[in-house]
Amino acid sequence: MKHKITVINGPNLNLLGEREKEKYGNLSLKDIDEQCKKFAVANEIDLTFVQSNIEGEIVDLIQNCRNKSSGLIINAAGYTHTSVSILDALKVLKIPVIELHITNIYNREDFRHKSLISKAAHGIICGFGVDGYIMALKAMKKILIK
Repeated sequence: MKHKITVINGPNLNLLGEREKEKYGNLSLKDIDEQCKKFAVANEIDLTFVQSNIEGEIVDLIQNCRNKSSGLIINAAGYTHTSVSILDALKVLKIPVIELHITNIYNREDFRHKSLISKAAHGIICGFGVDGYIMALKAMKKILIK
């Protein structure tokens, strides 16, 4: 049985590979998408990989997961620390949610230490660079198999 997993990426992640390479690395979001899709094919996962800079669009994407996905991985980027609306949308879901960050948010500026969306997450992966995406997919697959 194929599991349907959605990966939602928040603001500025479309600039990966261009911005702050010392923190985020050289890979673009398209490169990460391609790596995730290869993993998905090899692991019988139906993957949807999306990005938006707009908070309301992210809320819509989360709401659409209610009936279309078995699990959600979200890198809400800067909205992690500010968006009650994204938290509220995540809390409606009856599917597992994994919060993902490329950097270790607890090793950065103080305002990044507080994640609003963690309250709705089954687990958090942070600080492993872009490898965190595959780690999150592996973790989600394991959660869904149980």
